[in-house]
Amino acid sequence: MHLADLITELNGFCGFMSILSSLRYCLGPASSFGHAWAALAFMPFGLFFDFMDGKVARWRGKSSLMGQELDSLADLVSFGVAPATLAFALGLRTPLDTLALSFFVLCGLTRLARFNVTVASVPKDSAGKSRYFEGTPIPTTLALDAAMAVCVAQGRVLDRIPGGVWGAELLGGSLAVHPVVGVFVLWGALMTSRRIRVPKI
Repeated sequence: MHLADLITELNGFCGFMSILSSLRYCLGPASSFGHAWAALAFMPFGLFFDFMDGKVARWRGKSSLMGQELDSLADLVSFGVAPATLAFALGLRTPLDTLALSFFVLCGLTRLARFNVTVASVPKDSAGKSRYFEGTPIPTTLALDAAMAVCVAQGRVLDRIPGGVWGAELLGGSLAVHPVVGVFVLWGALMTSRRIRVPKI
């Protein structure tokens, strides 16, 4: 295992700690946001380590297939499972909400798996780096992290989620859904789109 791989592990560590913090928020008082803020804070730290592992690998001239797989798995935890878990903790808890959040996570999984199998066929620059990403990169879900931070700061969580809940009276609430969860569905679709090509910096 190379130094870059250890840095990638720190990305996964941040994602897992974010998940645990979300669970701790669920177990505590709804008005105490300390654990929610911790969950939010761990995700940008994950991005820092995600950025640094590639830098260190190129600096040391050491990379491996294991490193590539580790990077994808850590990204799924930090930028897929962690934000979905926090969204659930903050109030997106209806059956349809959880179905939408599952779709979001599975899109992240699909996007990362597709990247690993197609990276060799994507055009490269003079340094050997891919010229673009197919679909939005999974770390862009930090925008959702920022949106959730605004909601936490304003206390717009649980029964005060922006947009409220629709269908609460249908079939005993089994068809209830928070419209805002559609943002996660849209983000998942953007990650798996083959039409969107994002230049790689």
